[in-house]
Amino acid sequence: MTLKSDVSVKVKPREATMRIGDLSAATGSSPRALRYYEEHGLIRSEREPNGYRRYDEATVGDVRTIRSLLDLGFPTELIAQILPCTGEAGPVGDCTALMARATELRDDMDDKVRRLAAARDALSDFVARQGTPV
Repeated sequence: MTLKSDVSVKVKPREATMRIGDLSAATGSSPRALRYYEEHGLIRSEREPNGYRRYDEATVGDVRTIRSLLDLGFPTELIAQILPCTGEAGPVGDCTALMARATELRDDMDDKVRRLAAARDALSDFVARQGTPV
């Protein structure tokens, strides 16, 4: 016996999402760090009925930006303000004051780089005067 069906089912394709382990592997950030970023409003997830987190593909870029800014010494509060100004679609809202603060931080970093280079050069000169190979 053959059953015939006139019912067609259309399945809506699911958005490209990933669980926390996938996001961790894609970004090199630990799941603990990702939960921290989420707790501080830097990234967002949707929760499955079982409580698992689901992240969209754009979160990979956000996490990479967050990690870069943290490595540069930016506080999470400032990163939360910067992220809307760094999206691929362009800035969301007025980023003028934020850009002024980012410029100030950049200039502070440039000053630290100059001071560190001068200290390194002075140390190299000292070592060279002592006859120790550099």
